[in-house]
Amino acid sequence: MSEEATAEPPSASDAPAGAPEGERPGGAEQDGPVSESDALRSLQEGAAAEDAERSEALKAGAIADLIAQRLNADASGTRIGTLALFNDTVSFGGGFHSGGSGGGHARRDGGGSVLPLTAAELAHHTDLFVEPEGYGSALGLLCERHLLVLTGPSGSGREAAGVNLLAEALVLGGAEGGGICHRLLDPAAVLAPGWEPPVENGGYLALVEDGPAGARGFEALPRHLHAVVAALRSRGCRLVLTGGQDLAVAVRGDGGETVATHALVPVDPLTVLERRVLGHGSSPEEHAALRARLTAGGVVAALREMPAARHAVRLAADIAAGRDVAAAAAALRDPSEQVRTWFDRHRNPEAVAFALAAAVLEDSGYLTVAEAAVKLRAALTAPEPAPPDVRFRDRLGDEQQWIRLDHGGLGQPRVRFRNPMLAQVVLVYAWTGLDGWREPLIAWLRRLLDHGDLEVRARAAVAAGVLVWVDHHYAVHRFVTAWAAGESWPLRQAAATALGVAGSRADSAEAVWELLHGWARGGSSARQRRLAGTAANTAGGLLGRTAPERAVAVLRDALDRDDDWGTLPSVAWGGVHLLHQGQAGPLLDAYLEWSEPQDLSPMVVKSLSAFLFAASRPYETTAGGPADGVPGVPLLLSGLPAHRGAVGELWARALARRPMQDTALLTLRDWIDVYADRGGPNTLDALGDLLRDVACRPGSHHERLVWWLDKWAHDGERPSRNAARLHRHLTGRTT
Repeated sequence: MSEEATAEPPSASDAPAGAPEGERPGGAEQDGPVSESDALRSLQEGAAAEDAERSEALKAGAIADLIAQRLNADASGTRIGTLALFNDTVSFGGGFHSGGSGGGHARRDGGGSVLPLTAAELAHHTDLFVEPEGYGSALGLLCERHLLVLTGPSGSGREAAGVNLLAEALVLGGAEGGGICHRLLDPAAVLAPGWEPPVENGGYLALVEDGPAGARGFEALPRHLHAVVAALRSRGCRLVLTGGQDLAVAVRGDGGETVATHALVPVDPLTVLERRVLGHGSSPEEHAALRARLTAGGVVAALREMPAARHAVRLAADIAAGRDVAAAAAALRDPSEQVRTWFDRHRNPEAVAFALAAAVLEDSGYLTVAEAAVKLRAALTAPEPAPPDVRFRDRLGDEQQWIRLDHGGLGQPRVRFRNPMLAQVVLVYAWTGLDGWREPLIAWLRRLLDHGDLEVRARAAVAAGVLVWVDHHYAVHRFVTAWAAGESWPLRQAAATALGVAGSRADSAEAVWELLHGWARGGSSARQRRLAGTAANTAGGLLGRTAPERAVAVLRDALDRDDDWGTLPSVAWGGVHLLHQGQAGPLLDAYLEWSEPQDLSPMVVKSLSAFLFAASRPYETTAGGPADGVPGVPLLLSGLPAHRGAVGELWARALARRPMQDTALLTLRDWIDVYADRGGPNTLDALGDLLRDVACRPGSHHERLVWWLDKWAHDGERPSRNAARLHRHLTGRTT
């Protein structure tokens, strides 16, 4: 191989300038091949402009890593399959046996339909009842006012609490025989003019259906309160109205301060289960043995994720019947079962919009999630003349019991699902099951990609990857290809992130790799060039870490386009990202192979230019990033002496001739004067050993390095002490 300019400074005429045609900032992209000079200028000038975008790519990749780890974990039960449906209300009890009818026939008269509770029902509710916090206060209100509005989340034990409150209040009130408890089958009947209890000295439990429809009309309760209470007093009765958040809001209207209300604090479900299994008066040893069994069988974890008392009752029944408690807990924790059941019960846009926003933006702040949910809700409902009165936070404990708000430090709480697999399963269900929502869901995700918060954009891209995995063919043709070919770099990055997440699943990886190769081998139109660039970006991300050889093959397909140089910047960035994935070995081997002819053929110059670009880019740490580098220092420098042979050979080839030589000299001086001191006390020595390796190669390498090191050491404007030290190292001088 012949050499040029062994001791000449970089030519001013070859200094970087401009962006390549087809990728000029602010100008329209042009179809057709991009020239060598334009591509090389773009690679140098575009570096600073793309620093922020590279940071976004790295952070998006780190977030994608975390999501992919969840997706690829042992996710038994993530199918959408058979269901295990639970009743909306739960029966548990503790200690009071008020009189009950043995019959189960409903009675109807002017007071509405009522159904006496059987003795068995009363015993079920009261024998092993665990009093919730504030129970005594609620009992006092019921005894004094005769009517109590008891509210709490579905499944929290509000029915059992209501029955126990009625039973105690009747006994304390001196009702003959303890009184009889009834279900009032039509709760709204109490609002009718002239209502009175059908049976004297009785207790009435009215279960108001969850949701706005069930609570509709109860905002009038304060206006009817005096008449209702008077009717109850005159017949020696007590009434408990129990329901969820909507009932609580309804009775808080004008005059609501006159209504006796109590917000039920849910009891620890583990306490409920232990009481159900062990009864009263068990020993500490029995409690410890049961708790160990529950922990080993996954029951404790199940009830932490689904902390409703009704689940504790169900599991206690399984234990009492001798069934496999571990299997029962696993079935309860099955994310697909939770999701399918939830969507069957909650169909209003407000609830579903928040669930989807939480699934896409899990671990974001509450305000960020709520804002996104409001926008999605708006896409699913008719336009409203004024901003809607939406209060997601008030309904979290009711409609969204699978979601928790984690308070920690300053700022808004973080929104998280109790089961880490739920976010993905919610997305899968919505994408495959809510056919009318698919179009607005895509549009909403696309708008999130323009959000001002980088983390929101990254999480939206990851969510899109889940959708690609669900139905690769549909997603690719519906939105991924359009994003990957878009003129916006962040949009193309979103497509790369989405494909990386989808390709991290074994069952969809092959389809993703085939798609990337197809894009990389495309033509020279502006659109095809952008697709090839997205393919290179994708290969350098999450996929490249797990399959670096395949990633390198995609980079070659995108780069090896003869006289079309338009993909060089994208491939060079893909190489940097692959390097930051901890895959320096395969990448350097590829650059060595592609530049083996050591001539001025396009593939040689492209490969060495990509190497120099990687050598010039300082390492940036990201959460979960695999590469072990020094922040602010190029990995190829801070990682010495690892891969020193390959790095040295590539430096020798790049320094040997133009057009790479000029860039190589600029990059080498940055290594010496900018990065060597940042890399630690041994970095300059490692660089000296590398340059000695280069200088020992046949040809003019030694003379060239000595000439430039001496020039930099005695630079009138910027003399370099490090260059002087390296000069002495190469020439064997000690002073």
